[in-house]
Order: sequence, then structure tokens, then C-alpha cells
Amino acid sequence: MIDEAAILTVLEELARDVFDDDTIALGRETSAADVPGWDSQGNIMFIVAAEQRFGVRLKPAEFERLRNVGDLAELIAGKLQGR
Repeated sequence: MIDEAAILTVLEELARDVFDDDTIALGRETSAADVPGWDSQGNIMFIVAAEQRFGVRLKPAEFERLRNVGDLAELIAGKLQGR
């Protein structure tokens, strides 16, 4: 089972790739407003990359409620545990 800390590490790698910025450092409280270039299109690209990497499917209602990267990690962890 993958824990939230490991998920955060992978999400940071994905963010660096999606936003083409190797200096991005994500924490639980990081939100889109904290990352230059993270706009609505970037958000979709990031969510799709996360879905593909973790093999999960997020419903629009689920990711619309996310406030920060920690919420996303928690959601992904829950989906991975529910398999």
C-alpha cells in the first residue's frame, strides 16, 4: 500500500513535469495559487497525469472539492485502498 507521503513525492514529480519547472516543491498545503503557471488548463493536465500515474479515476465533483495537494494525496490514497 502506498502512503500519502509517497503520493506527495510522486505528485511533486508530476507537477515538475506538467509545469516544466524542476524547482517546484509541493507540500500538503500547496495550492494552485502557489505554483506559477498552474491555471485551469494546467489543473486538468495535472489531474489527468495523476490519474494515469496512480491508475485511478477522479470524478469532477471530487476534484472540484480539492483545496490543496494534501487533499489530492488523501483522495488518491483512499481510492488506492478501496481496490
